[in-house]
Amino acid sequence: MNVQEFLSKIRNTESPLKRQLLTIALVSKLLEEEGKSVPVIIGRCALSYYSREVYFTADIDLAYADREALDGILRSIGFTKEGRYWISDSLKMAVEVPASSLAGEDSPLEIVEFDDGLNCRIIGIEDLIIDRLNACKHWKYEVDCEMAELLVLKYAEKMDWQYLERQAAKPDNNVLVELSTIRKEAGK
Repeated sequence: MNVQEFLSKIRNTESPLKRQLLTIALVSKLLEEEGKSVPVIIGRCALSYYSREVYFTADIDLAYADREALDGILRSIGFTKEGRYWISDSLKMAVEVPASSLAGEDSPLEIVEFDDGLNCRIIGIEDLIIDRLNACKHWKYEVDCEMAELLVLKYAEKMDWQYLERQAAKPDNNVLVELSTIRKEAGK
């Protein structure tokens, strides 16, 4: 794969979300070529994906343990470290790695595949809903309350409700009441 040609393709992609996903697909491919695992998109970039850009964020949050490997890949494709972010002026994006892993090994993931044979992984809808409910309840972020409701309504038919309820009931989350309220509104 010609990395520079692929970076040019990313720069010429109109959709900001697609540019973000393609960038992480490239990063994932380069990590795999080094025999490393791949990162998972979490946070508000994942929210942008599942909401089909109803919500949009300029940065990409990742869960990834091997920071040294990731740092090397990001540097090799033109990102520079500024505080806690990796910034690419040419791609007009920022990457942050606030988590080293997802909460559990059984966490469902969404895999987005591209024509080029590349793909990226995104936190599963159930875990994203839990994340948004936590932000809503514990940090009082109103937009996260609204986004959790939007996601439940949009994906109610596709969700693993047993998994979602188990996660919501865990002491670390304690958002089962909030989930139940939204679930009733969704008629599920």
